[in-house]
Amino acid sequence: MNELGKLANQAMISPKEMLFEKKKNAKSLFIGIPKEISFQEKRICLTPLAVALLVENGHEVVIETGAGAGANFLDHHYSEQGARIVSSREEVYQADLIIKVGSPTVAEVKLMKERQLLLSSQQPSLMNVEVLKALMHKKITAISYEYLRDEGGCLAVVRAMSEIVGATATLIAGEYLSNAFGGKGLMLGGVTGVASTEVVIIGAGTVGEQAARTALALGAEVKVFDNSIYKLRRLQNNLGSRVFTSVIQPIILNKAVISSDVVIGALRARNGRSACVISEETVSKMKPNSVIIDVSIDQGGNFETSEVTSHDKPVFRKFDVIHYCVPNIASRVARTATYAMSNIFTSILLDFAELGGLRNAIWKNPGIRSSIYLYQGNLTNADMADRFNMTAKDLDLLVVSSL
Repeated sequence: MNELGKLANQAMISPKEMLFEKKKNAKSLFIGIPKEISFQEKRICLTPLAVALLVENGHEVVIETGAGAGANFLDHHYSEQGARIVSSREEVYQADLIIKVGSPTVAEVKLMKERQLLLSSQQPSLMNVEVLKALMHKKITAISYEYLRDEGGCLAVVRAMSEIVGATATLIAGEYLSNAFGGKGLMLGGVTGVASTEVVIIGAGTVGEQAARTALALGAEVKVFDNSIYKLRRLQNNLGSRVFTSVIQPIILNKAVISSDVVIGALRARNGRSACVISEETVSKMKPNSVIIDVSIDQGGNFETSEVTSHDKPVFRKFDVIHYCVPNIASRVARTATYAMSNIFTSILLDFAELGGLRNAIWKNPGIRSSIYLYQGNLTNADMADRFNMTAKDLDLLVVSSL
């Protein structure tokens, strides 16, 4: 048999995977996705189809076994799309780029190698100084989702998660109004001839707007309070005249809260503690079996009676008012949240390779540039620097000096 015949014969008996195997190029990424160890964190950054797209573009993805189980993505869903599944956490952290949902812990930083690229959540107000110093010591370049902006200048991940949290908060309130969860037996909304449920939302940001949109769609009577006229006007323009809006005047707000069936606290601070606007005395005057959803509990909460709860024990009663104060509401719908994050991160990872690495991406993509808080171990985020009495360095100068 001649050489051409041997090649044809080999092609017929070779698996299809071998025929479509791609060689890695100089711009290929080595991406590691560890299993989340943060309390009750069920999300994962990339879906199996996102992994398939990355692998198709010549990138390597290694995932710790069970990393997607919380979002109902099993190991074989990823391995079938070309990811390598490993049981060793240490092996995952040998990747050049680590992408995860929760903030890194000291134990996780110890597993990282020098000069890695880390993509993760990292709120300045929740930053651990020991973690920060450990990352700096290993000369890590770190990107925070909280600062990541899209082409329109919007905080991409924050907005996506806020939309999910706002809609979910309203649906949670509907559950706890029902008899099945010990509520007063009301349907969130109303039917012909029956008065609508009264919902008060404190905060007219993305969370508040999405919560109001969902409540209106269900037929509830909605009142939204905020200190920002701009946010209230934007919400009114987006939702129409069916929603009542008001600045936060204590007498008007307390009166609305006392007469309401559901109160959703979505007033957040840029950094530090969120404003506590509802006193214990006001809560004590609310209707029995009313529902409070404190979305801002991770920043201290908007209600004086709020206490942090978990997905296992999400509610408690005080003054016969049901309080739901779970910090990570998005993990309640982990699969939807994973899809939302994956849509954002996949394009960013492809851009890293397309633009020839992080350094080029920094120059060409201001949204990525704004999200970097550590560059090769140097602190570049002013908020974190202020919190720990450190000095933030200019990112542009650091990039130029490393050329």
